[in-house]
Amino acid sequence: MDSSARAGSGDIAIRPVPLRSRRMALWLAGMALLMALMLGLLYAFNSFRSRAIGDFFAHSRPPPAIVAMTVAERQAVPHYLTGIGSIAAVHQVTIASQVGGAVTQILFTAGQDVTAGQPLVQLDDGPEQGDLRNFEAQQRYDALTLRRNQELAAKQAVSQSTVDQSQSLLDQANAGIAKTKALIAQKLIRAPFAGRLGVRQVEVGQYVAPGTAMVSLTDLSQLYINFTLPEQTAAALTAGQDVEIGVDAYPEQSFKARINAIEPQITADTRTIRLQAVMDNPGGKLLPGMFANVRVLLPARPDVITVPETAVDNTLYGDSVYVVEPDGTDAKGQPVLKAKRVKVTTGEHVGGRVAILGGIQAGDRIVALGQNKVLFDGAAVTPSGSEGLALPAKIPTN
Repeated sequence: MDSSARAGSGDIAIRPVPLRSRRMALWLAGMALLMALMLGLLYAFNSFRSRAIGDFFAHSRPPPAIVAMTVAERQAVPHYLTGIGSIAAVHQVTIASQVGGAVTQILFTAGQDVTAGQPLVQLDDGPEQGDLRNFEAQQRYDALTLRRNQELAAKQAVSQSTVDQSQSLLDQANAGIAKTKALIAQKLIRAPFAGRLGVRQVEVGQYVAPGTAMVSLTDLSQLYINFTLPEQTAAALTAGQDVEIGVDAYPEQSFKARINAIEPQITADTRTIRLQAVMDNPGGKLLPGMFANVRVLLPARPDVITVPETAVDNTLYGDSVYVVEPDGTDAKGQPVLKAKRVKVTTGEHVGGRVAILGGIQAGDRIVALGQNKVLFDGAAVTPSGSEGLALPAKIPTN
């Protein structure tokens, strides 16, 4: 047995590693080290960037927002009770005939202004005119008979009963004349009062039955405004109070009226009070049937805090304003102002201003315009030199 055989029987033989395998191991180790280095650098860069951004926002402030500012003022504010209603005419009727007959004449024009008693429609009164002449002839004969019998009775040639019978016949003739004249008068339809006519609803030759509508007649010189208010306002209502009326047809105008009647009971289903105001209507500008916005004038509320309407920020969470407060000085020694959001309770809107019932005090400086530039509560602001937008002389309607 040779030496190689003996060695193989007791010890494991060690073979040398190939050069190619050693190079691969070194390459993988180098790539792992490079990857670890790159990840470390990336982590360090992100950490540095986060700290730099935090330091920037911690030590820097955005430039002050340029806003218009104003001062909350105390003033007397009108007080209203608002409601809705409709306009009705004081005098308005539909002209109709009391009797039937054929139309022979139409004596008016649609839309015409007429006076009280002016003839409008003539119905056929031929039979009544014939009856009138018959009764007038009978009246003349009965009058002669009565006078003759009275002379004979004075000579005791006829009895008193004959005189009484003649008087009765004369009275019957006079009654027939009066009745026939009344029927003839009913065949001539007249305007019951002065006013403006509407659209004609009859034609010449048409037979009209009693009650047939012919034309409407409306007196536009005075109007009623019928409206309602909640029952809680009953204590503040009295007859004679002034009322302001607004209508969609004249959005830039208000009309004056005065309460003339208050319903003495509350409507059970709506719990409201029915009221009626009366107003003059010079020129006939307002028409019956118009929708009306009604404001009942109450004594003005003195010393109410008001601000411009543009200063109030309306949101789903309530109304608020930005109150401008001092916040120290800057590096140049100039005063710094900040805007603080404050919730407020608003009241009436009058003349471009709104009453503030709670939340701020008179004399507080507030942001009047430019709230959208205030990015957060407490942001720095600077005045623009303007106190907000002025209301135009004429508000556009479209």
